[in-house]
This record gives sequence, C-alpha cells and structure tokens, in this order.
Amino acid sequence: MLPARTVVLTSLAMLAFAGNSVLCRVALAQTGIDPASFTSIRLASGAVVLWLVVRLTRQGQSGGGSWGSALALFGYAACFSFAYVSLTAATGALLLFGAVQATMIGHGLRTGERFTRWQVAGLVLALGGLVGLLLPGLAAPPLGGALLMMAAGVAWGVYSLRGKGAGDPTRVTAGNFLRAVPLALGLSLLMLALGDTRVDAAGVWLAVLSGAGASAIGYAIWYTALPALKATSAATVQLSVPVLATLGGILWLGEAVSPRLVLASVAILGGIALVILEKKKAAGAASR
Repeated sequence: MLPARTVVLTSLAMLAFAGNSVLCRVALAQTGIDPASFTSIRLASGAVVLWLVVRLTRQGQSGGGSWGSALALFGYAACFSFAYVSLTAATGALLLFGAVQATMIGHGLRTGERFTRWQVAGLVLALGGLVGLLLPGLAAPPLGGALLMMAAGVAWGVYSLRGKGAGDPTRVTAGNFLRAVPLALGLSLLMLALGDTRVDAAGVWLAVLSGAGASAIGYAIWYTALPALKATSAATVQLSVPVLATLGGILWLGEAVSPRLVLASVAILGGIALVILEKKKAAGAASR
C-alpha cells in the first residue's frame, strides 16, 4: 500500500495535469486571449515558478535542460494551445494522452522491445478507438484541432524520452522552460506581425494559473511523488487525466460527452492500460 503522502501528491499532480486542459480551453473559448499569447504567458510564468522552486529546494542537484528538449516543450505547448481553439477539454486530453503513449510505445518497439499477444491486442484496440473518434461524422472533432493535439502529444512524448537520465527532473524542467520562453515570444511576435494578437485580463490570469500552477507546481509535485511509485503505477495512474479533464469540461464549460467519445475513451484508455499492465507481467516473468 502506498503511503498517504504519496497518494495525496499523486492525486494533486493528476488534477493539475487535467487542469491544464480545462484552463486552456476556458481561456480560448471564453476570454479574448489568443493561443500564442496564452502559450508565452504559460511558459514564462511556469519558468519563473520552477526557477524559484529550484533555488529554494534543489540546490546541489544536477541537470539544467537543453535546447533540443526546450524545442520539444515549446512544440507541445504551442500545438496544445492552438488545438484548444476548436477542441473540447475532454477530446483534447484524450487525444493528447493517446499520442503521448503512442510515441512512447513506438519508441519501445523501435529499440527492440517485444510485445506479447495481449499487448498487441491492446495497441490495436487503442488505435481502433482513435480511428473511431476521428472518423467523419457529426460527433467527430475538428480535424485541424485533432491533428494539432496529436502533434502536441508526439512532442511531449519526445520531451519525456529526452528527459530520461538527464539529471534531477525538476532542475531539468526548469531549464527547459527557461529556454522555451524566447521560442514562445518569437511565435507571439510573429502573430503580432500578422495582426492576430489579442490579450485580456481574464485570459492572462488563466494562462498564469496554467503555467505557474497546473504546469510548474504540478510537475514539481509529480516529481516529488514519482520516486515512491513503481514505473507501472506511474504510467497507469496517468490514465485518470483524460477522465478528470472530461469531468472538468462538464463542470466548468458545460461540455456534452457524446457516445462516440465515451466509446473511444474506453477503447483508447483500455487498450493503453492493457499494454502497460502486460508489460509489467512480462517484466515480472523475465525476472523470475
């Protein structure tokens, strides 16, 4: 049984990650801020808070981030924001999670990891759920937004893979956020030149909440809880994020959940869960 402290920290981290989807969707649907400005403010406020966390709690640790990882982080944050112009919180969170896991699974297969029959079945089920969600129809999400969110998921998957073994994860994340800020500001300047920049107080506050709270503090909490979690538990608990984002979309935005989304969620999350849990069984069998 996990200690109560780990359970609380893990729950708070998952709420923060799901909160990013809800905050971004609320900002872009109900305020006057544009996606590029939201991205810049989110990354800048996150960088400030992470820098403070590192200065106060992570002295003596190694790791400082890299420009390659910062580019992946920026790609995730920018695509995430632009996708939520047209996607609901629930659909966006599901597509993001599915794309992240597909990237991680694909990397494992490319590096020689072998799948059991049940893992293959889980992968097919998840891909089938994704195809079913994106098939044309009245309940299908906008294709442009869906492709952008999947690109965000791929970018986050690459970011996660690059971060393995790079040093203290909080210090590494802080360094990557700092490097991503000028990239985001460059995007904002480009949008300003194109005449597509809009900012209002409500949008700014939501972007700050997303960056300083749901992102920076969420990651710091997650990295504090992570050492007490087994790898499989850490992967499995993240299945809750799309569900929490769906609940947030219903409560805060009054979003409707279509039967197509429910079936796709069951297929995608169930398939990924099967892959993760079978990987644990295979690893346990190999160690005996």
